[in-house]
Amino acid sequence: MTVDGYRREPCCREALTRLTAEFRGRVPKGVVACTVLEARHDLQGQIQPGALAELLHRLAHHRLDAMVSART
Repeated sequence: MTVDGYRREPCCREALTRLTAEFRGRVPKGVVACTVLEARHDLQGQIQPGALAELLHRLAHHRLDAMVSART
């Protein structure tokens, strides 16, 4: 699936919305979007579809949190 295909997935849109709000002021929205899409790509074919939304959010959150922590 292409990056544009991932953007249309409800789980990606939901993760982007939630993580953008959570990391507002610390991480630009574009970086959050790239992180979510990269996490989605990394999870492709690795997990059961029913677990995708939760694991996508957790993986992207972990990566964003690591970025913020590395800056301080």
